[in-house]
Amino acid sequence: MKLIQRLSNSTLTKSSTLVSLVSILAVIGPVVVVSAGFWDAISHLQKEPEFFWSPSHMVVYTGVSMTACAAIMGSMLILRKSVRGSLKTGIKLVIAGSIVQIIAGFGDSISHDLFGIDGLISWSHQPLELGLVLASLGGVLILKNREHTKLKLLLPFSIVTFLFFTTWLIFNLVLIFGHTIQCIQVYEIFSSGCSIL
Repeated sequence: MKLIQRLSNSTLTKSSTLVSLVSILAVIGPVVVVSAGFWDAISHLQKEPEFFWSPSHMVVYTGVSMTACAAIMGSMLILRKSVRGSLKTGIKLVIAGSIVQIIAGFGDSISHDLFGIDGLISWSHQPLELGLVLASLGGVLILKNREHTKLKLLLPFSIVTFLFFTTWLIFNLVLIFGHTIQCIQVYEIFSSGCSIL
């Protein structure tokens, strides 16, 4: 905690620069995670072996690390008390989303060790997706507060990604209740399909 406070008081870290970095990482990080998640699903389809340090998993970890960096920088801004209102709310959502992603990531690793390859619905995938939704919503709120800067160009992309992540989470939650009919089409794409743990 003292290290974070020292860094947050450093003259090298201007608040406007940190807010810009937090917003960019909060939008790009979840996109990297989902892109690598699709890559991982394709690997399952091609019957490639599942292991913790696979290339697709490494890209997932990179995306989660980007979101975690955004959360750390956001924590610095909150500790400085240099943000308020919806900007502070956005940063808190990025922090919450990052924490949920990290915990769900460890849970997913344990799940793979215990059960092998899982499907779309598992006790670790849906929390991870919730973390993506929270972080991307935080990114939208932060960018909305930065509309007067060049970052406004990223706002439409961040809104679309937030809507995509939310739709994906809702789709997967609906599979819990209607998995038999809905999983028929999805099964071929995701190899292990909609197996529910």
